[in-house]
Amino acid sequence: MLEVDSVSAGYGALTILRDVSLKVGDGEAVALVGANGAGKTTLVRTVCGLLRARGGRIVKNGTDITATPPHDLARHGLAVVLENRRLFGELSVRENLALAETVGRRARGGQMRFTWDEVTALFPVVKERLDSAVELLSGGQQQMVAIARALLLQPDLLIMDEPSTGLAPKVVKDILLVIKALRERGMGLLLIEQNVGIASEITDRAYVMALGSIVHEIGVGEWQSFLKDERLVKAYLG
Repeated sequence: MLEVDSVSAGYGALTILRDVSLKVGDGEAVALVGANGAGKTTLVRTVCGLLRARGGRIVKNGTDITATPPHDLARHGLAVVLENRRLFGELSVRENLALAETVGRRARGGQMRFTWDEVTALFPVVKERLDSAVELLSGGQQQMVAIARALLLQPDLLIMDEPSTGLAPKVVKDILLVIKALRERGMGLLLIEQNVGIASEITDRAYVMALGSIVHEIGVGEWQSFLKDERLVKAYLG
């Protein structure tokens, strides 16, 4: 489904990513974990076209999307929830979602994996605030709107960058329940998360990043053994 092959990227003269490679298979949930500054968000920005790759390639369903601009990702079945969410704060929740629904319908030729009613049903709080300006919502509510918007783009792969950061435990729990429901529907997931407890709960396997490189892989069924190895956890996650 998604293959990142020897990708390098950075800002100005500074190289952040160095030959990063990872894969996410059809319907698979994979985590990318690492301490702050490891390069996780830089990788997300490179995959979604906000940052140009300096080397390597990014392939989605057999198509090279390395140079694909962010606004064209939906056509390839890819949606991203960035850490800063990038919602239109002055618009209502309904208007934010309607824009995504229009883009998703056009990008996928009218084939809808998620209907409006299905998406809003996943987030009852969002459904209750459809006519509220996004900028008036709490951080947790905005995160739910961002996820709902991403789903209306009709992706088969959802990338989420630090979805639990700064949110109350109750909100995090609600979001995890939604992610688990999406997994049951066969949604592919690449979760970028510093909290390895959360990552281990909802993903099959993981890549560990440090200093802009993949330094360790956690295979299927290996999460618990990794978390019990204090040496590895301290070395890679601080």
